[in-house]
Amino acid sequence: MTPYKDMAKFLRESRVNKALTDRTIVYESHVRMFWKSARYDESTKLIHSAVQKKDENNKEVDIEVKFDVGDLRRVLDLGDNDNDPTIVPERLCKGLWFRMGFTGHVNGKYLKFMFRRPYKFLIHCIVHALSHRKGSYDEPSDYIMNIITCLVLNRQYNISQVLFDHMVDNIRGEKYIIYPRFIQMMINDQVTDLPKDPADVMNLRNMKSDTLSRLSQYKLKKDETEPRLSI
Repeated sequence: MTPYKDMAKFLRESRVNKALTDRTIVYESHVRMFWKSARYDESTKLIHSAVQKKDENNKEVDIEVKFDVGDLRRVLDLGDNDNDPTIVPERLCKGLWFRMGFTGHVNGKYLKFMFRRPYKFLIHCIVHALSHRKGSYDEPSDYIMNIITCLVLNRQYNISQVLFDHMVDNIRGEKYIIYPRFIQMMINDQVTDLPKDPADVMNLRNMKSDTLSRLSQYKLKKDETEPRLSI
């Protein structure tokens, strides 16, 4: 378990700690309503939406929720800024991945199981917490690998802008229920008295001991050793 403990400590001390570990309870009706009514204002760079609650006459009323990338940055405590890049040189990423024990082809797919154990754990955490799509958890997207590269190398990266851009793309598309935990955090930041029905709670998958057991199934060769975090 030592490699995982070291990586867990690294993540707790990183700028994505709150985004990874915050235990906000997500209410499905809140998130569905948000995405159903969400729109993006290009002139103000704000996402506008609404959630509903009952007024003193027991009638459903819309409560506005709006935020920009700065609000998202503050609520998730990501510690980046507008001047940070959102693109990382491909050569830098690929060079780092091989130092992380990557065993695949340099121009092939980058799958989670192709990395050493502590970095599989790192990739697993970042993909599950920050990815905007369902499924494909074994093949990180380019921006996820950019985030991982900048975390490991302690380089600045505008995670907030990347997350916000995917939210805007979702509004312009088919409006899937993406980032439910982050959306609930944004709603809670602005509206404190919404109804919270225990039957409405959305179950989210958390990291458990069996997850680590599955990640540990990768076996190192006899002449290999686990990499250190200080790379």
